[in-house]
Amino acid sequence: MTSTAVVLFTRDLRVRDNPTLWQAVHDHDRVVPLFVLDDGILGGDFNRPNRATFLAESLADLDASLRDRGAGLVIRRGRLEREVREVVQAVGAEAVHVSFDASGFSSTRVRRLREALDVEVVGHDDTLFVVPPGRVTPSGGGDHMSVFSAYYRRWSDQHRRPVHGAPRAIEMPRIARGKLPKPDGICRGDRSPDLAAGGETAARSRLAAWLRADAADYAEKHDDLAADATSRLSPYLHFGCLSPLELVSRQGVVGDFVRQVAWRDFHAQVLAARPGSTQRDYRSRGDRWRRSDRDLQAWKDGRTGLPVVDAGMRQLAREGWMHNRARLIVGHLLVKTLYLDWRLGAQHFVDLLLDADTGNNTMNWQWVAGTGTDSRFNRTYNVDSQAKRYDPSGDYVRRYVPELRDVEGPAVHRPWTLPDDVRRTLDYPDPIVDVAEGNRRFLHARGAD
Repeated sequence: MTSTAVVLFTRDLRVRDNPTLWQAVHDHDRVVPLFVLDDGILGGDFNRPNRATFLAESLADLDASLRDRGAGLVIRRGRLEREVREVVQAVGAEAVHVSFDASGFSSTRVRRLREALDVEVVGHDDTLFVVPPGRVTPSGGGDHMSVFSAYYRRWSDQHRRPVHGAPRAIEMPRIARGKLPKPDGICRGDRSPDLAAGGETAARSRLAAWLRADAADYAEKHDDLAADATSRLSPYLHFGCLSPLELVSRQGVVGDFVRQVAWRDFHAQVLAARPGSTQRDYRSRGDRWRRSDRDLQAWKDGRTGLPVVDAGMRQLAREGWMHNRARLIVGHLLVKTLYLDWRLGAQHFVDLLLDADTGNNTMNWQWVAGTGTDSRFNRTYNVDSQAKRYDPSGDYVRRYVPELRDVEGPAVHRPWTLPDDVRRTLDYPDPIVDVAEGNRRFLHARGAD
């Protein structure tokens, strides 16, 4: 008797090292690859034009890879459990395979599916992570680990499954496939002009290029803003166009980079245990955040008068992505120097980032704010020192702040010190805050001065 399964793709848009797809093909004679444009996501605060573009491209690429193997991607739109149920009934499926995620929304999705379907819902916890949430727990009890260094040691010792190849062939029953969505069909609105291309093919091409050019020097270059030597793979990890397990298993991927991937799993296990952390302080510090629409807008627009901050914010607006060191600098300015609520920054990143992973985005912002897992919750940075250390030539600033492209050398980081006649030609604002004074204000508010 022929058995049939539905593979419900979510954030695992790839055919290589996809245990959810691999297991379904292994256990069943026929497989229906399905993606549902879920009304619960399309109408929510997370659906944004940049990610809609990346998603549409990723779905088209996934469909092409499935077609190469004799199948194709079935597209439906509507309420998730209703659309899945109709496909299950149409093909007589006996099971639905889906990847487990870490968010509260994902847990609710799986629960809804199990309540709505009369067939087995098989969850796979090893598709989106190297070490899934819940695999590493405190030795003394508890549902998650809150100290990264201790977590990382345990994470590094975990047994890892083998890396799976792509299925060579997929037999698929006859079913109307539906049309692949266009970006505007997912989310209308203005898009950043220089977005990375979506999809597994683009992910593997970028990975190969990074391994050839920069991976070996990651430890030395990853904080160098102008060098732009980071992998830029985070959007592909977010959408599952690339397997994190395959990535850390590749020859040439150094330990410092593996450690960064481990942070994704660390944040995921925190979020899985504390789903309310997307809106609530993981550890409250009793903050009474300032309110300043003017300061917030200047920060969003990249018009703070602090060049390295403005370069980071304009990179975000242009590319839907930002260098990791720049994320730390712009986040620090918002929550500690300006003392504005970290949730405002997290939401702006959600609005623009291709890689706005719920766990990583939320917990990184909380780490910067000192409300998350960082034990040094009152640490402050000098933005000028950060700029001089990580962009000593000023090339990163000149790349993204065209008003300053003709300012030579490190003076680009302190344009307010230039002669008045030069400053008047720049059309660039004075700083909106004295950084040292702002940091002192933050420490006073925290009772740490």
